[in-house]
Amino acid sequence: MKNRIIFSLLFVLSVTFSASAKQDKYVKHTVAQGETITIIAQKYKVTPFDIYKLNPDSQNGIQLNSVLLIPPSSAEPTVIPPKQTQPKNNSNPTTHLVQPKETLFSLSRQYGVSVEAIKEANGELLKDGLKIGQTIKIPSGEASKETYEKPPLEKPVQAPKETPKSVVKSEPKVEAPKGNVAYHIIEPKETKYGISKKYGMTIQELERLNPAIVSDFPVGLKLVVSGNAPAVASKPAVSAEPIKDKPAVVNPGSGKKYLQEYVVKPKETIQSIATDFGITEAELIQLNPELKKGIKLGMILRVPMGEKVNVPKKEQGNLMKNLNTNARKQLALLLPFNISKIENDTVNSTQARLKKDKFLNLTLDFYSGALMAVDSAKVLGMNIDIKIFDSQETKSNSNVAALAQQNNLAGMDAIIGPFYQANVEKLAELVESTKTPVISPLSKEIGKKFTNLYQSMPSLEQMRASVFQYMKSKGGNIIAVVDAKKGSVKQYLQEMQSDTKLVGLSAKGSFVADSLRLHLQKDKMNYVLLASESTGMILAMTNAMLAAQKDYQVQLVIMEPNETLDFEEISLTRLTKLKLLYPSLSRPNETVEANQFDTKYKKLNKIIPNQYAIRGFDVTFDTLLRLSQEKTFEETIQADASEQIENKFDYTQNTTYGYSNNGIYILYYDTDLTIKEAL
Repeated sequence: MKNRIIFSLLFVLSVTFSASAKQDKYVKHTVAQGETITIIAQKYKVTPFDIYKLNPDSQNGIQLNSVLLIPPSSAEPTVIPPKQTQPKNNSNPTTHLVQPKETLFSLSRQYGVSVEAIKEANGELLKDGLKIGQTIKIPSGEASKETYEKPPLEKPVQAPKETPKSVVKSEPKVEAPKGNVAYHIIEPKETKYGISKKYGMTIQELERLNPAIVSDFPVGLKLVVSGNAPAVASKPAVSAEPIKDKPAVVNPGSGKKYLQEYVVKPKETIQSIATDFGITEAELIQLNPELKKGIKLGMILRVPMGEKVNVPKKEQGNLMKNLNTNARKQLALLLPFNISKIENDTVNSTQARLKKDKFLNLTLDFYSGALMAVDSAKVLGMNIDIKIFDSQETKSNSNVAALAQQNNLAGMDAIIGPFYQANVEKLAELVESTKTPVISPLSKEIGKKFTNLYQSMPSLEQMRASVFQYMKSKGGNIIAVVDAKKGSVKQYLQEMQSDTKLVGLSAKGSFVADSLRLHLQKDKMNYVLLASESTGMILAMTNAMLAAQKDYQVQLVIMEPNETLDFEEISLTRLTKLKLLYPSLSRPNETVEANQFDTKYKKLNKIIPNQYAIRGFDVTFDTLLRLSQEKTFEETIQADASEQIENKFDYTQNTTYGYSNNGIYILYYDTDLTIKEAL
């Protein structure tokens, strides 16, 4: 089967899965001195937005001698309307020129009208969905604020005094504070939620400082993000005055964050406070080193300025209910087939290569699952073009840069891949200027942060934190048995989970049963965390736990995979009696839908799908669903979680850059020899 897939790739990698097979002929134009996008558009009898669609980077300006793709001439150029003011009370609709990556949902938010009202006002014009360059009617009467429509500012290209050796990537537009005021300039695809999170404030506070954004959110508008806007009173800080004798915390790329004091309340934990203020536990402890000794009621902590973050509960299943199949989207998959190596391998046959190349097998499994997702998208009528590219990657090299330049990947609506973290970060950097979402499908590493990078695999830190969050939510007594060889685990517990009770070991480093009993409590569940790969220690500890079951509630816990538990010496019966609890990226799924997936996959591929095939389906189908909404991709990330065959996608925005997936399952071994989800 995989032989067939490899041979088909030689053809597939050169085509696009699409509902339309029309191929347009484009003209390459080299920018001359004094030219603007408008001048170039007039020269070729196209609209500026036709050029922006093919060359998204040109919205940020064009450079001398840069090359633009020009589409075939359309019937008549669309005239860009001048700045328009929407009357406060007027039944006559205003007009809007559709720009790249705008949606009916974003326009409804911008003008304060419903999506249905816009559709009704435009009738047949929107029958095939919203298209760039269309002039549509916006019904008035529902909004009371002035809204403006303006094209990107253009400046004629001037010859540089010196030819730069390299182009330096620009940072987010944040102006230095004047006195106690700091500003931020809105960039394409930014949202109120993202900006408020970046500066440690609420959306309501951002709107209070900037009344103009209540009903409008135009790119290029200067926002007040710290201090007082002219003639606008700022909101008082929570709990206490800002700390004046402590240095401000600076997060890379996120601007300066001012601090305030916060008093610890009953039943609050390090994790709950960090979550409330939109930072990680490590960042909270960095601000408050005294937390390494534990958290106490009444402690005064340093936290980011602003109110607690009120994160709305995400709903499952909304993505399937609200499909928008009108607007056509583009998704690229960059997968490491490394076809050139296969073609140039004159020693090994394809069959022989498949037997020894585990990485190629993993790639083909992921790809087979992704194809199943594409097929499901077609059945549901999703209007998405799928482009597949060979990333030709190793851990330290890839052809990502060439692919991005040759195939205008910055113009994609989303990209899945590459596999290795360094390569996916490189791609995110290359397309960050257009805020194109880049989804890392398999890497658990945490490296450089980019605003458009989505880590779909939870990190080790997230996995550890999730199991502790579960145990604390149950009011459990948490005890840990840590092997002397697990120094990093002990350090993590002391710094991040300081209320965990550590069981003492003998002078030789062996487990002592009496030491465990000293920490057990009769009035609650005793979660005993195991951090050892020693068969002897595991047997001794579990023996002590089984004996303690007569008098106490005990449950065995691990916070990361432990292969020693799979050895024959550690019986499955022992683990089920202690109801082994652990965090997992995936869950067992015996639903009708999951069984149908397995049956269909086996019929196509003559084998049951493994974890990588299912991962390929889940990541790809989640992305396809998010692209098929009225909202933008980022807006779906902020509002909706999704659960597929075995994987959950519940993204949260990091305090620095990008998004991480918190879709983690807490599972346990039940006494009926099945694995169940802990609730």
